[in-house]
Amino acid sequence: MSEATPVIHPTAIVDSAARLGRNVRIGPWSIVGPQVTLKDGVHLQSHVVVDGLTEVGEDTHVHPFAVLGGAPQHLAHKGEDTRLIIGARNQIREHVTMHTGTVSGGGETRVGNDCLFMVGSHVAHDAEVGNNVVMANNASIGGHVHVGDFVFLGGLCGVHQYVRIGRYSFVGGAAMVTKDVIPYGSVWGNHARLEGLNLVGLKRRGFSRDLINSMRTAYRMMFAPEGTFQERLDDVLENFSDIPQIVEIVQYIREDSNRPICLPDA
Repeated sequence: MSEATPVIHPTAIVDSAARLGRNVRIGPWSIVGPQVTLKDGVHLQSHVVVDGLTEVGEDTHVHPFAVLGGAPQHLAHKGEDTRLIIGARNQIREHVTMHTGTVSGGGETRVGNDCLFMVGSHVAHDAEVGNNVVMANNASIGGHVHVGDFVFLGGLCGVHQYVRIGRYSFVGGAAMVTKDVIPYGSVWGNHARLEGLNLVGLKRRGFSRDLINSMRTAYRMMFAPEGTFQERLDDVLENFSDIPQIVEIVQYIREDSNRPICLPDA
């Protein structure tokens, strides 16, 4: 047997139509459906189910009792072929669930690269998860949620359907998020409120002290009591037009969205 040949435990059930890349390993009692693609280096430990029209990216490691590619939890779904696309080098821990999309929602759920999905976390139909995202134990995102790159979702948090979570933001444990979270923001509570910038995350990701100070100044301007919100956003753009991260926050707030923006307490 060559190094590139998939290694499949004799108790695993792998449909002959499944597409397996080089160096794939499939452990005991795992099930792989006929429309599944496992790319090079994917490792399924024991008791993993991968079903539906699902693609798992290179070197992704899936731990026991995870279920990937199950049908969406949506009453309008009638068994249509919809997709789950998972990127490369993800760590998917025990009891994680990720569902395929719905026809009405675009037909595809998508997960990026280099993410960590801790025990029991859930990615619902038609969601889009960026790169380098961490979902802690039992964090759950609803249908059509968009999670940007480098987001951290705390344990037991729940994100309402259609909410956007901006990149580099932080959602605290057990938070219930019903409104959009600005990029670089930090929210927690039930329902979640904006508590400032994700300063710990920005420092860990190597943002400079000068950049963080500018972002804090812009944040205070955005949410000051004087003037209207739109006037304050205009002022921020006028004063910080040369700082892409601050421009990104303003543009994010002004984008069309199904949900309002998470705001600080008055």
